[in-house]
Amino acid sequence: MFQNPQFQKMDELSEKKEPFFFLINFLMDEVRIFTKNEIKNKALLIDFHNFTNVNYKHTTIPNFEWKSFPETLEHYKKGFELVQKNLRKGNSYLTNYTTKTEIEASLSLEDIFKFSKAKYKVLVPDEFVFFSPETFVEIVDNKIFTHPMKGTIDAEIENAENILKNDPKEKAEHYTVVDLLRNDLSIVADNVHVKEFQRIDYIKTKQKNLLAMSSEIEGEIKPEYQNKIGTILQKLLPAGSILGAPKPKTLEIILEAEQYERGFYTGIAGYFDGKNLDSCVMIRFIEKENEKLFFKSGGGITHQSDLVSEYEEMKNKIYVPIY
Repeated sequence: MFQNPQFQKMDELSEKKEPFFFLINFLMDEVRIFTKNEIKNKALLIDFHNFTNVNYKHTTIPNFEWKSFPETLEHYKKGFELVQKNLRKGNSYLTNYTTKTEIEASLSLEDIFKFSKAKYKVLVPDEFVFFSPETFVEIVDNKIFTHPMKGTIDAEIENAENILKNDPKEKAEHYTVVDLLRNDLSIVADNVHVKEFQRIDYIKTKQKNLLAMSSEIEGEIKPEYQNKIGTILQKLLPAGSILGAPKPKTLEIILEAEQYERGFYTGIAGYFDGKNLDSCVMIRFIEKENEKLFFKSGGGITHQSDLVSEYEEMKNKIYVPIY
């Protein structure tokens, strides 16, 4: 895969302990880097739990209209069956298949950024906004952490947490991603281990409340990778939780099955403060294209996946966390 020279710039900045913010698209061929001065001078808005460049005034959340126009089950089925065909052949054992859904909202991208509630929010004016609950990697004092999120369920279903934790397909998907990311971290870190397994998080939205399953993996950065943020990310990307496994062949399957370009969706955004790194996967993503809005969503497909269930999960993830 083409390696963007911007990763070297990230190494240079991190070696100098100079803070910067970055956006990396799914295919890693577009990397945007913003130094602290550039963050101040650009219209880019960032709201991470440990860094923000916005000041909120307490205002009433407006009532808003929201409609989505998902593709038909028949259209979704075409990509789903191509993925399943490759799974049966053994070309992949987990493929994250996503789609693009046109939406209509009475709020602007700026309003959605302002009023949505999420661990990570970014607005690139006139391009996209995302409100992601999923951490990619954190680096704190030369320790690296990742928090794969795989498996969601409607929180209103009776006994939802137990159903999610024990569903064979969801378990297989979660185990696969945890194993994949544990192996990924082992490229750049020693003493890699799973610190927390199958944690359940509650995600509140105006449309539907969800439970999501996450785990935490940690390791100690190898000496040769310390202070080299660009090199570390280059080794770890694309993110396993939104790609699948094994990575190279699964990427080929995704590019064939998905009938659109992901762009920055499922890429990575992050902030390096001069010492430590916090980054997220750019999911829960709305993009502006030719004056229309599109929501990109999807989920992991295994050989146990059911067409209708996966189609419903894709639609369930089309939401804005405004409440």
